[in-house]
Amino acid sequence: MNIKISAVWQQLQSMMNDFLALLPNLAIAVIVFFIFFFIGRAVKRIVRRLTRNRRQARNLGLVLGRLAQGAIVLVGLFVALSIVIPSIKANDLVQLLGISGVAIGFAFRDILQNFLAGILILLTEPFQINDQIVFKDFEGTVEHIETRATTIRTYDGRRIVIPNSELFTNSVTVNTAFENRRLQYDIGIGYGDDIERARQLILEAMYEIPEVLREPAPDAIVVDLAESTVNIRARWWIQPPRRSDALDLQDKVLTEIKNKLTANGVDLPFPTQQILFHDQTEETDGDRIRQREGWPVGKKEAPKPRSIGGSLRKLVELQAKKDSNG
Repeated sequence: MNIKISAVWQQLQSMMNDFLALLPNLAIAVIVFFIFFFIGRAVKRIVRRLTRNRRQARNLGLVLGRLAQGAIVLVGLFVALSIVIPSIKANDLVQLLGISGVAIGFAFRDILQNFLAGILILLTEPFQINDQIVFKDFEGTVEHIETRATTIRTYDGRRIVIPNSELFTNSVTVNTAFENRRLQYDIGIGYGDDIERARQLILEAMYEIPEVLREPAPDAIVVDLAESTVNIRARWWIQPPRRSDALDLQDKVLTEIKNKLTANGVDLPFPTQQILFHDQTEETDGDRIRQREGWPVGKKEAPKPRSIGGSLRKLVELQAKKDSNG
């Protein structure tokens, strides 16, 4: 028993001595790794600073900065491992990296898919930071384009985080992709109104708004002959195409159009419906013996016509009779 305890104690002492001998190398490896880590962060910041004021190179700077940081940190990890375990060679590290890369790829497939999609978004630049985009049910301003996800700020003050793979494989509307943007609205006038006169008044109203661009010029076209209105579509261009500017200008344009039309006697009708009351008992309404509309089958004579007032009186009489019998 004493021999076994002595052997275990000697083994523990040997492990302790090996650990103490490894401590200097371990401390140096940690210091080296953090040096490479901070160098990577510094390089990333330098690249982003150099491209911050260049809109076309901003996303490319983000990509290059992150890739440079990742490469420097990876080299620092290899150097730290070689300090801690001097017997490890570069070939062994590369082989280990390849095997672990395959395993990580299977385990974190979605994360890697988002990472690659983020790199492609940053390189191809379908949209950029501060662009206003529409993706499915979300609309807002792009705040950050990370390698995993893109963050947008909605117009009502919420933050939406969208995985990059979703953005890269689905349709995205970029409202601020170009300098100008066209807005439109349908105005319904009465069928008795003069279309050309209403069109001219709508154009005059749009031209009276200074923020409406003269080139491309606004226009007004007939787009629909609806049930109770003739619909004229007013179209105008604005710059810049931001959401707040679009709403402000739409308010001004529609207010001016409404005031202009009503001041010149152009009707803006409400939807109307025509309701016909028919009790289907008129003698002149066809051969009722061949039709089934509520009276007993085989009845020889068609019922006499009855007005709505007469029908109501008959209904009251029947109800009173029923109450007296009840």
